[in-house]
Amino acid sequence: MDDIDAWVWWLIGAAALGIPLVVTAMPELGMLAVGALAGAGTAGLGGGLVVQVLVFAAVSTALIAVVRPIATRHRGDRPQLLSGIDALKGKRAVVLERVDGSDGRIKLAGEIWSARSLDAQVAYEVGQEVDVVEIEGATAIVM
Repeated sequence: MDDIDAWVWWLIGAAALGIPLVVTAMPELGMLAVGALAGAGTAGLGGGLVVQVLVFAAVSTALIAVVRPIATRHRGDRPQLLSGIDALKGKRAVVLERVDGSDGRIKLAGEIWSARSLDAQVAYEVGQEVDVVEIEGATAIVM
């Protein structure tokens, strides 16, 4: 161990923490790797072992305490991308054939869909715009 400078050991430790970071995508490992780099810098500047360990611990703890909550908050702020039939709910459609409580046809998102009215007592005539409330199989429920 005396043949290799302390800063090299810190760099090896940083690499050892960085590899699982890539494999597991755990950001905490990256923060510990940055702490190890700070320890390497301290060793390179001639700091003793106790100072190196304190710098490693302080930098790692600070990053985890500050960066992790910010990253967690931003991870939850992502907009949900709807796809498939979930993306069609709430869309506007145009009636192509009279839509009532039992059947009809609409043009929805550039495609022709079978449709029926949400309220069986209400009918929509050709050309009217309707809102898609639900999709049941291949039938759009509109109002």
